[in-house]
Amino acid sequence: MLDPQKISTENINYTIEKKQSKSAKKFTEKEVTFDDAPLFFPEGFEKIFLVIYFISLPYIAGLLFLFFYVAEGKKELFLSLNEESSFILTWAIGYEILATLAILYIVKSAISFSKNLHNRNKKFQRP
Repeated sequence: MLDPQKISTENINYTIEKKQSKSAKKFTEKEVTFDDAPLFFPEGFEKIFLVIYFISLPYIAGLLFLFFYVAEGKKELFLSLNEESSFILTWAIGYEILATLAILYIVKSAISFSKNLHNRNKKFQRP
């Protein structure tokens, strides 16, 4: 049998820290890495690809918005519209669209995180 006085508190502290690190108590304390990102970041080229994505993704989103929403899917109208609009205008439209989607995703994640945290703290009671 183990003597309760000989049990070190290091093991107890380690298990408590391990549990706390697995599930952060606050949404803002969650660790974020490039591995969690849905985009492809090859090892060693993360910053280069981040710049490429920062330039190309909003521009593509802006082009899609202009084609489907403004030009209503008409090729001739889109091409005439694309000649008159600059790169930075199309990029800014796409950036705003992607920023809105990112904010909505962050809000959705925070709400689901708080619901999961609330459900974990809920204790079973008989009716």
